[in-house]
Amino acid sequence: MSTFQLQIVTPDGSAFDGQAQKLFCRTIAGDVCILPRHCDYLTALGMGEARVTLEDGTVRRAACIGGMLAVAKGRARLVATTFEWAEDIDAQRARAAQEKAKARLAEKDLDAREMELAQAKLKRALVRTHVAEGG
Repeated sequence: MSTFQLQIVTPDGSAFDGQAQKLFCRTIAGDVCILPRHCDYLTALGMGEARVTLEDGTVRRAACIGGMLAVAKGRARLVATTFEWAEDIDAQRARAAQEKAKARLAEKDLDAREMELAQAKLKRALVRTHVAEGG
């Protein structure tokens, strides 16, 4: 199967730089799948699971949260605010963050900003838990 050059970077450095058969990820407009010879494309990333099918057919899963995806001249570059491979996520810590965010949302005295922040933390914890547990 044909491949394309994929580079995944975060503020912490490079998460992947190599050939891929397929990239699946969540954008702010919904899910997208990038294949070889994809047209040029630019979008903002949402919050969800990303899957990279490597050159040898192996599929790697990750939690991908925020950033940009650009495809140009047959190359894809994913610049994520957070990108964690499934095997690097501490599932127990993600579940604890999920419970903490739920407890915060249950509080009665939250203003709009605090509510928005707690909802974002819960969504992030849900994504990380889902990816870590193979959901």
